[in-house]
Amino acid sequence: MIWLLLPRPELYPSEFRFSRTLEDRNGRLLHLALTPDGKYSRFTPRQEISPALIEATLTLEDRHFHEHPGVNPLSLLRAAWGVVSGSAKGGGSTITMQLARLRYGLHTRTPWGKAWQMFRAVQMERHHTKDEILEAYLNQAPYGGNVEGVGAASLLWCGKPARELTMREAVALSVLPQSPTTRRPRASGENASLATAQHRLWERLREERGFPADPLDAAFTLRQLQPVPREAPHLARRLFAEKAADDRISSGVPVRCTLNAERQRGVEQAVNDYVARKREVGITNACALLVHAPTREVLAYVGSGRFLDSTIQGQVDGVMARRSPGSALKPFIYALAMQEGLIHPHTLLRDGRMAFGSYNPENFDRHFAGPISAQDALYHSRNIPAVTLAQRLAAPGLYGFLKDASVALPRPAEFYGLALPLGGGEVSMEELAELYALLANDGCTRRVQYFKDGAAMTAKSLLTTEARYLTREMLRTREGEPALDDPAVTWKTGTSHGFRDAWAAGIRGDYVLVVWIGNFNGKANPAFIARECAAPLLFETFRHLRLPMKRETPPAGIEQVELCAVSGQLPTPHCQHRVPGGFIPGVSPITPCDIHREVLVDAATGLRVARDDGKRDLKREVYEFWPPDLLEMFKLAGVPRKTPPPLEPSAEALVSADAAAVPKIVSPRAALIYTLQASDAKRQAIPLRADTAPGVNRVFWFAGSRFLGASDPATPVMWAASAGKWRVHVLDDHGRSAAVEVRVEMVP
Repeated sequence: MIWLLLPRPELYPSEFRFSRTLEDRNGRLLHLALTPDGKYSRFTPRQEISPALIEATLTLEDRHFHEHPGVNPLSLLRAAWGVVSGSAKGGGSTITMQLARLRYGLHTRTPWGKAWQMFRAVQMERHHTKDEILEAYLNQAPYGGNVEGVGAASLLWCGKPARELTMREAVALSVLPQSPTTRRPRASGENASLATAQHRLWERLREERGFPADPLDAAFTLRQLQPVPREAPHLARRLFAEKAADDRISSGVPVRCTLNAERQRGVEQAVNDYVARKREVGITNACALLVHAPTREVLAYVGSGRFLDSTIQGQVDGVMARRSPGSALKPFIYALAMQEGLIHPHTLLRDGRMAFGSYNPENFDRHFAGPISAQDALYHSRNIPAVTLAQRLAAPGLYGFLKDASVALPRPAEFYGLALPLGGGEVSMEELAELYALLANDGCTRRVQYFKDGAAMTAKSLLTTEARYLTREMLRTREGEPALDDPAVTWKTGTSHGFRDAWAAGIRGDYVLVVWIGNFNGKANPAFIARECAAPLLFETFRHLRLPMKRETPPAGIEQVELCAVSGQLPTPHCQHRVPGGFIPGVSPITPCDIHREVLVDAATGLRVARDDGKRDLKREVYEFWPPDLLEMFKLAGVPRKTPPPLEPSAEALVSADAAAVPKIVSPRAALIYTLQASDAKRQAIPLRADTAPGVNRVFWFAGSRFLGASDPATPVMWAASAGKWRVHVLDDHGRSAAVEVRVEMVP
């Protein structure tokens, strides 16, 4: 009756906790944490424990485990006789009794303690199966040092899971709980107590099972294996914290994430090797994130160069830190511009000194390239073309795109202004990886995933297939850069203002890799030039990983044609140099080239004539007809162009000189409201600028009937405007004019 009334006991103490463990996508252990009381204890189910270990443990501790009800009277009598007679007859405790001692923290050297132990053992046997009891014992038994349970012991002392233990290893482990302090495996030196105990048990098993004798039997012993698995420490800490309320974690259930152990180790090694080589130039820390673009699953996560290095604040998680991305956002400006039909990859853009109100951006090298194709402007990270394009994007522009892509920009668009394309906002490495995954895969905004069963998010399409393909092609590695020699990689770098952050983001097939070099304390370093330090790390990591490449084929919405190599437009018979290029039919601004034209030149005077009157010796020659502002940019950039000779001074010639090419007002822009500060002289002027036809030397500006000033086409006239509605018009020296309506407001 008492047997039936015994209450059901738990097999683990209420305060018992297993180590939190992080496993990769395939179940391989990445990270083993200490328990709150400083132990390593990894839960291992009964079916995951090697039969050899169970056999060795039962042979040593409790041969009749499956027959007795928790207490073995014969073993107790034998042990008692050994105490009385002074002979070693073995212990009398069963496996169940040892579990009771561990479970309840019993002191069993007194008669009362032994009796209480026996009672608890019988109570356990009443309510639990033998397999449950054996599993609980093997998960709580001490295995030397701060190692508890066979799961952690097999990992730390043998370097493998408990299911893979050999008979020799099983024998060596099974003797540890009898004397965990003296028999604890050591990194070096002799361990006579462990060697003697395991050899004695091995001989016993050999005789019972008929194993042949082996000279290695006596010499074999366990060695301490280091280090404890601590891969992806930043992610482990982060995921453990996120799941802190999940009781299953403290009960031994591992956290299985999307990381791939091989990829993780490859990225960690590449980062550590690179930082070690570059330490002499002050590069001491780096972070990296590898993402599978189609699924957005994170395959490798390196939050700092060395987690335990306090000199670099190594425990800061750089993947989550928000830093200025420099120019790493520029590809999305160009993608949006192509999607909106503002440019195609070969469209000529202006890279010259420009002012956007009071904002006067410069290029990184403080030089200007003059007219430059969009793909060259992006690849060489020219600032002026990027800011100009960003200004031309339809509202809400780059800011709206980033917000739709879940980039956490805490301030309104006005706060960032036109500095946003150059790193005026801060992003995290996760957000940058999400943006490049969007560019690499489907154009949809989706968050990176750390769990394979992560909830699917509603995906919003932000970039078309055609815009994404053309942008990737613009970013593809070019010949002549030996350190960046993988043509399968499309990439972009970003250097923050003041040399505090160096970024590189790359796409190879279905994979996106983002790396960062800098200091967590924000200290600047002239070596933090992204193209010189972050890009090599990006390519070294890609080479180390050997990721599969993916063949890029143009989507159906892209048309491949020949283009004029100079103007980037459809070639005419006068365009001698041509290049292949892609554009989006019906979207891209593609027209026949109007730069190269054939003219008649009087052989005697060298002047251009309007038509052949049959009276002079004329030559047909092809020249480039550039608008004056572009021609001035070429001149400032030191790039000579073949400009046409002047027209002969005749009325017929003047009439024929681009009669339809009226000026195009660039600033001010039509229908805009300009707000000026009355108290700031620098903010009281509006630049007046117009694109004019070749051959124009002077332009004249008017606001209503009021003359504002004159200049050459490449030089803006600064208008000190007053409040009101104005009709601003421009007149060139050929009599052609254009006008815009604007409104000016004044604020204190």
